[in-house]
Amino acid sequence: MPFIPHTESDIQLMLQEIGVESINSLFDEIPSALMINDMPEIPMGLNEMAMMQLMQSRAKQTMELQCFIGAGAYEHHIPAAVWDLTQRGEFLTAYTPYQAEASQGSLQLMWEYQTMMASLMGMEISNASLYDGASALAEAVLMGIRSKSKEVKPCVWIASNIHPFYRQVLHTILKPHAIPVKEIAYDPTHGVVTLEALETQWQQEKSLTVLVMGQPNFFGRLENVDTITDWAHEKDAVVVGVVNPIAMSWLKPPGQWGKSGADIACGEGQPLGVPLAGGGPYFGFLCSRMSLVRQMPGRLVGLTQDQNNQPGFTLTLQAREQHIRRSKATSNICTNQGLLVTAATIYMSLLGPQGLKQIAQQCYLNHQVLVQQLLAIDVKPCFVGEHFHESVWQLPADVNKVLETLCEQGIAGGFNVSPYYPSLENALLICATETKSSEDIEHFVKMLNAAIQRSHI
Repeated sequence: MPFIPHTESDIQLMLQEIGVESINSLFDEIPSALMINDMPEIPMGLNEMAMMQLMQSRAKQTMELQCFIGAGAYEHHIPAAVWDLTQRGEFLTAYTPYQAEASQGSLQLMWEYQTMMASLMGMEISNASLYDGASALAEAVLMGIRSKSKEVKPCVWIASNIHPFYRQVLHTILKPHAIPVKEIAYDPTHGVVTLEALETQWQQEKSLTVLVMGQPNFFGRLENVDTITDWAHEKDAVVVGVVNPIAMSWLKPPGQWGKSGADIACGEGQPLGVPLAGGGPYFGFLCSRMSLVRQMPGRLVGLTQDQNNQPGFTLTLQAREQHIRRSKATSNICTNQGLLVTAATIYMSLLGPQGLKQIAQQCYLNHQVLVQQLLAIDVKPCFVGEHFHESVWQLPADVNKVLETLCEQGIAGGFNVSPYYPSLENALLICATETKSSEDIEHFVKMLNAAIQRSHI
């Protein structure tokens, strides 16, 4: 049943009023190649009981798998208190606090989230989240471009070892702005961006407004962020760091990169207390220097005092929100992401800086155990150097067939990177977080080796 309130006569009356013959002619600016008449891959609607049974069966399949995938979404232990508190009614039903005086609890939570995220990134300010890591990157790049004079013709450089989905989103969002995006080649031996690659591209382009780099990058490799940040600042470019928030509790945060720090930090907030949940919803985070605060999308919460000298929280700045400057609005924020931010705030509060650091260290150590065991079987690492908690391995077999075999054994064995990097043939990205025991890793490597041998038969 279509949930459209207008009758056919209503529609004809409206078309007549605006002088258009049909609905199709109203949308004739949409290319015909993009128009479809049916959606065969979308199943017919189910009743509630059938839908619940289907969802439960699919959830059961996912929950039973040992996950070694990574690639931007990571399995971490989430203390039970995180979602027990997050699902309290006052958080679960709270809407965007446009009336600050009536939403002190929500505002305090946002203020604490922003304070913790800014501290974690070594930055001065944080907003209250965005849709996901990819849209956070696009907003960060637009921030960097707006911070420059309108006389400067924008040109964005992004490392090709940034998550391929993030790069796709960035290209899509910047295309209507006619802003060119240049991809920087990574070193094929080490999987990182080098000064030589940057200099080579500079000789070709002679134009750079925003430079985007990852830490760790999509391959799990650690970049030489200090050198690259200083090089970009010498070219008067804005530096955007796409980072893993768990890793930043142990590694040098973006605000301390190079001589003066990166200008903007962004990324996916899912590792901070948000379950994998079959792919979402997740949330993006965005932090920056104070000098860029007027370009920050979303809302910023401040702590103040009322006339009785009592502490109070207020929406200090929301210059680019829809209800403030509709024509200048840039936010990609919604209430659902606010609920995930609530979970992240409670998660970070429970663990504290030392707890987050211990998780990061355990992720690194588990990956080291994984590497040592993988080196003993018929696979080889694609890149040399330090990794955080995931790495890319070349298999002597078809990756998809190996993954199918592992799935039959109850293992989600990794992410096939070959479709996104054709030069990395039969390459598999494998991750080990703090959730994996030494027995889990040993079992995984044994099953991986068996799957490879089976594919040879």
